[in-house]
Amino acid sequence: MRVAMIGTGYVGLVSGACFSEFGTQVVCVDVNAKKIASLKQGDVPFFEPGLDQLVVANQEADRLSFTTNLKEAMEGADAVFIAVGTPSAATSREADLSFVYNVAKEIGEHLDGYKVIVTKSTVPVGTGRQVEKIIRDANPDADFDVVSNPEFLREGAAINDFMRPDRVVIGAETNRAKDVMRQLYRPLYLNETPIMFTSLETAELTKYAANAFLATKITFINEIADFCESVGADVQDVARGIGLDGRIGRKFLHPGPGYGGSCFPKDTLALTESARKAESPLSIVETVIESNDRRKEAMADRIETHCGGDLKGKTVAVLGVTFKPNTDDMRDAPSLAILPALQAKGAKLRAFDPEGMEAAKELVDGVTWCSGAYEAIDDADALLIITEWNEFRALNLDKVRALMRSPVMVDLRNIYDPAEMSAMGFHYASVGRSVARASE
Repeated sequence: MRVAMIGTGYVGLVSGACFSEFGTQVVCVDVNAKKIASLKQGDVPFFEPGLDQLVVANQEADRLSFTTNLKEAMEGADAVFIAVGTPSAATSREADLSFVYNVAKEIGEHLDGYKVIVTKSTVPVGTGRQVEKIIRDANPDADFDVVSNPEFLREGAAINDFMRPDRVVIGAETNRAKDVMRQLYRPLYLNETPIMFTSLETAELTKYAANAFLATKITFINEIADFCESVGADVQDVARGIGLDGRIGRKFLHPGPGYGGSCFPKDTLALTESARKAESPLSIVETVIESNDRRKEAMADRIETHCGGDLKGKTVAVLGVTFKPNTDDMRDAPSLAILPALQAKGAKLRAFDPEGMEAAKELVDGVTWCSGAYEAIDDADALLIITEWNEFRALNLDKVRALMRSPVMVDLRNIYDPAEMSAMGFHYASVGRSVARASE
């Protein structure tokens, strides 16, 4: 089979590389000529474990190629995937669909022979119908079907998620389109992956509902964590106690500074806006958005409290600024709310992140960026862990304590054990657990 993948952002490049690994001929298209030239050299524009090797290997095997020419990419393709960005609109909570619609028009202009047009981008309910209309207006005689095939990729684990998914959701309404999609995903049948065929609207909504539910789980356990701190309970035990219930499950019950990233913030906003327009408001998701925003804003106050109530002139070492580990993605990362708030309170910041510093430098001013964790920690009044990169899980704590001006650690990811930290002489604060103070 042959696929044209329009867009070489996170979803498009991961999907294109993984389809090519299945043996499919994939041509990835982007209007950014510089980006395409870099990809031809094997340079991936973002960090995702294993992706650079996958891109290089499949280019060498002549299964994956890159171009700026959409018409050329579509020639002979069985399926044309739309995988362009759908960011939040500048003036509303809605998704900005201009890239999707512009691509749809261009597809219509170049359509020649039957093709399945697949929306891989995360789009609100009704987008597929509008894509169909745009293509039809551009080319009334075109022979095509529009399909919705939402992605469910986790940044940092995207290749495994594509190759071994929990399920594949396909909104397709003709047998002809279903046959093409079945053939495309045939390698996953060997793993008995559940493949769901639904209507266009159902597939589009499934993606948004999944992200909203996961955002709700995160926000729920964060609020329970605050309650635990008030009454002396341990949120990690609570999370385990409820997570072992098969009806609830253990995933996404890890308290922290709030969710961020490229999906949950914009998708929850877009979902609630779509629901409002349909006069079916989603009050639970509205509350989740508000709670998560408040949480990120409140983190600086938490740190100030554990630094004696005053951060003026104090140096805070920050470990991790990306929204999660194993990615360089800074979109809506909690750090983007926390770091400026700490600076507003008078703190001086020294920070380190294994992959996210180049992006972070463009977003946060006045931070001293360091080449490693211990450089950031040196002579700090407090240590703040925002992102749980593996290399932060086993710091040499004797060295950390010796380097710091005062042994205060605020761990927003509950990496360390409070009793052990206290025994080592730290004032240790985590999320939803008792504060551990060093013995006198």
